[in-house]
Order: sequence, then C-alpha cells, then structure tokens
Amino acid sequence: MGDAQRLSPEEQVEFARDQFEAGTDFTVAVEEEFALLDPATLDLVNRFEDVQAAAVGTALEPDLVGELIASEAEVRTGRCESFAEVPARMAERRAQLIALVEPLGMTLGATGTHPWADWKDQRIIDTPHYRRNDELLRYVVWRNNTFGLHVHVGIRGADRAIAVCNGLRTFLPELLAFSASSPFVENVVSGLHSARTQIFTRFFPRCGVPDAYDGWAGFEDYVRFLYDTGSITEHTQLWWSVRPHLNFPTVEIRICDAQPDLAESQSLAALATSLAVRLARAYDDGEPIALHPHRLIEENTWRAIRHGLSGDLIDLQRGDVVPARARIERLIEWVQPVAEEIGAAPYLAVPERNAAERQIARAEEGATLAEIYAEQIAATVAERTLGSS
Repeated sequence: MGDAQRLSPEEQVEFARDQFEAGTDFTVAVEEEFALLDPATLDLVNRFEDVQAAAVGTALEPDLVGELIASEAEVRTGRCESFAEVPARMAERRAQLIALVEPLGMTLGATGTHPWADWKDQRIIDTPHYRRNDELLRYVVWRNNTFGLHVHVGIRGADRAIAVCNGLRTFLPELLAFSASSPFVENVVSGLHSARTQIFTRFFPRCGVPDAYDGWAGFEDYVRFLYDTGSITEHTQLWWSVRPHLNFPTVEIRICDAQPDLAESQSLAALATSLAVRLARAYDDGEPIALHPHRLIEENTWRAIRHGLSGDLIDLQRGDVVPARARIERLIEWVQPVAEEIGAAPYLAVPERNAAERQIARAEEGATLAEIYAEQIAATVAERTLGSS
C-alpha cells in the first residue's frame, strides 16, 4: 500500500487496473469501527493515541488504525484467503481491542452513532490524510462522528470488479436495513433506524449509491475527470457505499452500521461477501446483472434509513413491495450455493430483531438513552473472551 500511495493520480489508476487484473478471487477483509468510551459516563473520549501507543509491540498493532476522530478506533481482520477464516479473525480482533483498552480505563461502543455525544467535543486525529479532509470538507467532516463496518472482497479482473460494484448497488439498502444500529444521535430519538447513514451519505460528496459504469474504462474516465478538474486530490475521496478500492484489488462494501453483537457482525460480513461472489459468478456465466436506476435504489435506501428491518423494501426485479426481512431471505436463498462454497452459509441468518429494533423497543418501554447504550456496550465487551491471542 505504501508504494501505491506515492503514485501520481494517473499512475494510481493504472496501478489499480493492473492489480485487479492480477488479483485473487474472493479473499476477504473486514474493518470494524468502535467508539472509545469512559466506562463511568459512557461519553466519548479523545484517546486514540493512548490506544495506539499501548498497541505497540502487541499482536494487534498492525491491524489497529485511527479513523477520523480521536474517540474512535478501527480494527481490521487483515486479508483472509477465504471467508472461512473471517469469523474467528473478527472475534479475535474484538477481543484484542477490548483487552487493550480496558487497562487504559476505557470501554468500547459499536453502534452507528453515539446516542448523545456532541460533535463539537470531538478532535480529528493529526494525520496528513485527515488534515487534508478537514481542510477540504470542514463542517461536513466535523459532523461525521459515526461508526461502520466495511467488507473488502477480492475480485480478479478490472471489468469484472466494476460489474460486481454495479450489481451490488441494488443490494445496498438490504445490507443497510440488516445492519441498522443507530436510532439515537445528539440526545435525540431520531425516528430513523440508521441516523449514521443519513449523516454520512447525505453530507459527504461522492457518497451513497454510485452510478453504474461501463466497465473499467468508464470508471477510469470518471476518476480521471475528478482528478483533472481538481475535484479530488486522492482516490479515498470517493466515499461511495460500494467502490473498487484503488490500493487493493478488492470491492469494498461500506454501507453497514457498526454492530454491537459479534454474531450479527459476522452475519453481515457473510451476506456482503456472498453477494459479491454471487455477482462475480453471474458475470462469468453470462447471467444478466440488473442495473437499476440510481433513483430507484435511493427509494429503497431511504426506506432502510427510516424503517430498517421493521419496514418494507421494493424488490426492484419483481416490482413488488415486501417486508425487509422477506426481501433479505430472498437474497440469502439466491446466494446460498456460493455461500456454502466459501464457508459463509452457517452465518447467514436474519435476526429476530436487529440492533436498531432492540434499542427502539427499549426506548418505547421507557428506558433512558444511557440505559440503552449501556446494554449495547455490554453486548460488545461480552466478546472479550473470544478469539484472544
């Protein structure tokens, strides 16, 4: 990755194309973002640098990174050669991070937003990348105190990677509905199931559902246009909810809220990976991949933001409106053969209630935001004994 970061924009795009052409199919890496919290008050604490210093020389050091604000830490599984390796690696990374922060007097949150934190109290970490984003985006980046889950799936072939991205656009709302975990923000019961998505995808430029591109050439033309016009200065400024990564030959799925519950995080990773593999196989077999208009996918995106798993989604292929759970069950059935092949099938399940639904139900029972958030934290740190090294 270091060599890629030193390339010119023109070289970066060429490097990425070459990387995809020589890439390895269906490797997987998962990134999870966590809030750093005071265990007594459950407030965000700006202490990432303390966590980073404590990680030096530990097994977690290479897989711990900062992510915009100093009250956030990201852990990465690293590249897994198949999905079969992913669930244990996810458990291990969570356990390692918990074991690292607890002696420092911190605990972890893993919902898409913090229920009451004031964005004005958060500090952007001091790295060249985030200093550039601060100067470029200002208020937009200051408000982005959100936490997500990203899945990278290796795809061999540049045109094939674009075809997978094009196809995944349709399924972003389903993944979002499944993952919704952020009904509370800024001390407000938002009425949304994913306030994180509303904050991030509605604020940032070049975000949310991307266009479909005519192979790598069409995608490359757009990226070069952005560079040539000074619209972007580095490729990471494409913040779409699914994108071909230009440092690694992977398709990155970025729509999901962070997950308090490890099993649900593993299940989301399994579904996202299976969808990417299923679309790659469809491309190989000449099976048509529907390219629905952006405006129709956005209708489903709003439904997922507003109602999550509790609402309805439009099956854009059939044209009918179905409960979100039924829609996801259709997708699980569609990907089942490849899921079995890659070891993801045991993890494919729609929860009886996802994180947003559980939190909303507790609020309706009269629980305070602090009580509800404490329950989410308890679910997250309950994983401390799993997968530690």
